[in-house]
Amino acid sequence: MKKVLVLSAVLASALFAANTDEALLKAAKDAGLRALPATQAEVDALLKEIGVTPNQFTVEKAELGKKLYLEPRLSKSGIISCNTCHNLGLGGTDGVEAAVGHRWTANPHHLNSPTTLNSVLNSTQFWDGRAATLIEQAKGPIQAEPEMATPAELAVARISSLDAYVAEFKRIYKDGVTFDNIADAIASFERTLLTPSKFDEFMGGKLDALSKEEKAGLKTFIDKGCAACHTGVNLGGSMQAFEVAGKYQFANVGDFKGDANGMVKTPTLRNVTKTAPYFHNGAIWTLEEAVKTMGSVQLGIKISDKEAKSIINFLGALDGKIPAISYPEFPASSKKTPKPEL
Repeated sequence: MKKVLVLSAVLASALFAANTDEALLKAAKDAGLRALPATQAEVDALLKEIGVTPNQFTVEKAELGKKLYLEPRLSKSGIISCNTCHNLGLGGTDGVEAAVGHRWTANPHHLNSPTTLNSVLNSTQFWDGRAATLIEQAKGPIQAEPEMATPAELAVARISSLDAYVAEFKRIYKDGVTFDNIADAIASFERTLLTPSKFDEFMGGKLDALSKEEKAGLKTFIDKGCAACHTGVNLGGSMQAFEVAGKYQFANVGDFKGDANGMVKTPTLRNVTKTAPYFHNGAIWTLEEAVKTMGSVQLGIKISDKEAKSIINFLGALDGKIPAISYPEFPASSKKTPKPEL
């Protein structure tokens, strides 16, 4: 009889846990959270759903785009690449408060480099949301004087001076090397930078994918209202109001005030443990401080040490598997290649 009672208690406990987990999964979905797409066709479908026009993806484009993402000759100096500020070995960021570009110039608005990991799934690009697609976004840093400082014509001239690139572009694009095609190839590569995590397994119905502590953190994250802005497939990536309930203590670091309406692109929380420092101006270096600051600035609440720790436990479950990227061998410069300008 005693064994029967023990077995019954175990079964009841397991059933309660399963029901609780299912309720948490439902709450996460109701809050707008969702799993990463598993294929490029699913990426296309999701982008259309959130109002973003996808580019036409091919593996060949992505391979070319990988080279261009890592190609330093796309910068005027010949020493800066997309990977300089969006280092794939550093969570797609650079690990400094404000991006540093051409001639060691810090971003004039003291803006932090957002991650390129999963960035294709943002509904908007740049902190002020001025670009709708990755193609538009890719053109910006290449041409911006404080970043790569390369006019479109120079970028095309550099790539067009390298026969191996010219041949590759001709195979993929009817019109060969153009600035639009350079950006399209880079955007195609960035489409592959998806980082599936155990959170995605949980959202897919694998209820034991998260630990007890991570599930508790997810519940705290939802209950506290964090998912109001950090929602969707990227747990961020859309334009949201900032300083909703209070003043950001480091608002005077840089002069960025958002778009014309004071809206700011909410950063993705995927791989957030790897992308310090935080906020648009990189003024906060720890997740604990970032979580507590969000509570006061955005939600008008005090998040305790215990609650912050719980939420951080969940955030760790968003660390995903970063695609293995092999470093390419670039074609040698030719006599036609425009010289670097330091």
